[in-house]
Amino acid sequence: MTLQHSLLALLSDGQFHPGPELGEKAGCSRSAVWKAIHSLQAQGVEIFSVRGKGYRLPSPVELLDEARIRSGMSDTSRQRLQGLDVLLQAPSTNAVLLERVRHGHARVEACFAEYQTAGRGRRGRTWQSPFGGNIYCSLLWPFATGASRLAGLSLATAVAIGRALRECGLGSYSLKWPNDILVDGRKLAGVLLEVVGEASGPCAVIIGVGINVRTPASRMEGVDQPWVDLETASGSAVDRNRLAGQVLGHMIDALMAFEHNGLTPFVDEWNRHDMFLGREVELLVGSDSIIGVAQGIDQAGALILAHDGGREHFFSGEASLRAAR
Repeated sequence: MTLQHSLLALLSDGQFHPGPELGEKAGCSRSAVWKAIHSLQAQGVEIFSVRGKGYRLPSPVELLDEARIRSGMSDTSRQRLQGLDVLLQAPSTNAVLLERVRHGHARVEACFAEYQTAGRGRRGRTWQSPFGGNIYCSLLWPFATGASRLAGLSLATAVAIGRALRECGLGSYSLKWPNDILVDGRKLAGVLLEVVGEASGPCAVIIGVGINVRTPASRMEGVDQPWVDLETASGSAVDRNRLAGQVLGHMIDALMAFEHNGLTPFVDEWNRHDMFLGREVELLVGSDSIIGVAQGIDQAGALILAHDGGREHFFSGEASLRAAR
């Protein structure tokens, strides 16, 4: 554990702690504490400093813990997982695992971070990643069958996340094709898939997941769409480690099912939660705009759209879906 991580663990109770006390407990000098605190502040972590009192976080924080995350997983998913890292910060958890793939890693492993300095969403969007309140997670999964067999994987992942959120007290939610989870039209979670390898040979997929759990509005000012966090949506406090374990466990369970049966086991559940099923929508594909009625997804994860007297199937790619205006 780095000094910065150790200091945040000491400050996680939300109380003031004098610099000398922090230095004694962390095993470093007061000057080292000061430098580490200022480095964290420069990275966007909000830490209050008051002369005569010391340092504190704006509110208590439940830091992620590897053992507690593992304890929230099923025995089957825990046995399938070959590596788990909990980092203080990363450019993005996907970037961490992509780098490992490039260096020859080909095993099932996961990475969590307390905050990201360059979080990413679909289509090049930025994913706001403030410290200590949300879930930022990526899972690396090798596939022997090739990238061409992965159609619909993001939808299966979204279904798996929905299952975990339901277990953590979320009453109702919607799925937005191809990979978002919303509550009352506000974005709660999203999925980003990145594939390295061959179309018909061995490949590895990195599945990134971001979930708003306990999110200060002041840290989401750059978000250009309605959003909500899980504690607001569920009306109760959320145990982040329990949620992290359930999300990771359900993702692994879903990937094992997907390996054997593709998207088929997930289609009915997706369609039950499909926010646009039976509604008029606008599909943006490149510079084209197509108006039609959404009719769910097919066995390969394509959106079924009724328009111009017929039905057409669209794969996600660079497509974007929204309610018709």
